[in-house]
Amino acid sequence: MSARRAGDFDGAWHALERAHIVSQPVLRIHLAAHVAMLRLAMEARDAREIAGQLWRLVLAPLGALSGRIPHGNTGRSNVSAFREMPIPPDLRGLLDTRRQ
Repeated sequence: MSARRAGDFDGAWHALERAHIVSQPVLRIHLAAHVAMLRLAMEARDAREIAGQLWRLVLAPLGALSGRIPHGNTGRSNVSAFREMPIPPDLRGLLDTRRQ
């Protein structure tokens, strides 16, 4: 991730949030997004985010099994893991294409 290599944590989080939204329909990719978020949180030494990502790594499979994925959720610890959020218009089109 070029933003992370450049030390741009805000840019890196933004990219990972968007990747998380797109990854939600496929559990393996969804988990990979949370692993990437966990790594960034560890690099940033953000204890709250580390704890949040560990918790989401547990919750993601349960959400996939139960069919209760909060679509549009950015996947960060500053947002409830259960909160649905609007999907950005450019990603909505991408997700609609993937479902066909």
